[in-house]
Amino acid sequence: MSGKVRIGVIGASSRPHGWAARAHLPAIAASEDVELAAVCTTRRESAEESARKFGAELAFDDYREMLAREDIEAVSVVVRVPSHHQVAKDALLAGKPVYTEWPLGRTTEEAVELAELAAERGIVTAVGLQARVHPAYRYVRDLIADGHIGEVLSCRASTVTSGALAKRTDFAWSAAADTGANTLTVTNGHTLDTVVFLLGGAVRTLSAQTTTQVKQWHSIDADEYVDVDAPDTVIVTGTLTGGATFSSYASMVPFAGEGFRIEVYGRKGTLTIQGDYHPQNSDPVLRVALGTNALKPLEVPAQYVTVPRVTETIQPYGVGVAYHEFARSIRGEEGAAPDFAVAVTLHRLLDAIRQSSASGAVVTLG
Repeated sequence: MSGKVRIGVIGASSRPHGWAARAHLPAIAASEDVELAAVCTTRRESAEESARKFGAELAFDDYREMLAREDIEAVSVVVRVPSHHQVAKDALLAGKPVYTEWPLGRTTEEAVELAELAAERGIVTAVGLQARVHPAYRYVRDLIADGHIGEVLSCRASTVTSGALAKRTDFAWSAAADTGANTLTVTNGHTLDTVVFLLGGAVRTLSAQTTTQVKQWHSIDADEYVDVDAPDTVIVTGTLTGGATFSSYASMVPFAGEGFRIEVYGRKGTLTIQGDYHPQNSDPVLRVALGTNALKPLEVPAQYVTVPRVTETIQPYGVGVAYHEFARSIRGEEGAAPDFAVAVTLHRLLDAIRQSSASGAVVTLG
């Protein structure tokens, strides 16, 4: 395969607050690796509107019709999490390379089924854990692996976002824990995955507590209250396979969420990464201190930047880099996009957090 990969986006609503419109569709429009061949939503009118807005050739209101097209070379699944499993499974059965947003499924069982199906059929996959391909994190990972700050002793991470009291009606579905999209899976999931990626190991033991501090959301546009049982605060402490300890705090609070911060402490120095939202959706600011208590700015070398920043907002950037790596894998090159197997590992980590929180015990993984 040469040239741009012709991709179809399933869940391609042009709603300005939707993830497809904020990240995927602008990323594809700016990409030198993929082109928007088709879009699909649940209604013909919205699909055609999205096609006009983002320049897609084809519009569908049934994703199965898109999957039947031979001129659609790959698909991206950007629907709500409860629908990820069936849509991604149908895409794999159609033989299409699949990029599915994180979480891969509502449950680990769904994720395992998709990963095994992709492996059996030798199909390229990618999952939306885009911090793993961001230039800043890849640079920090290499610095740590090369011993820049010496033996890693400990790591502290936190991601705190605002909006716990009120949301748009479109997000009311995620108030239920069993839909698979909440602070535990998304905010905490992305944060811990970034930590594990940076430190180049895996979680060995953990102790966790998950709670729902705000038990009702105000649905702003419907002016009604929605009952909530999805966790909004997740505290995890533990050890990594390399011997380092870690702690992670992920929470959605009413006001003034500070974004994320990751601090890595080594025998020779300290590295910090900071941004104003989730790790995968921020412009990270890097600082380092070597043999001193004074942190200094750290710039990412040009060779780590594989995709230019061409949009004003940050959300399309990490997704755009992921599409670049996804396309490389489809072309038979060594693409670095995290695949469904990576997603399964993170799903199992979330299961261990649930188990520890429910039992009050330390859980050993692996």
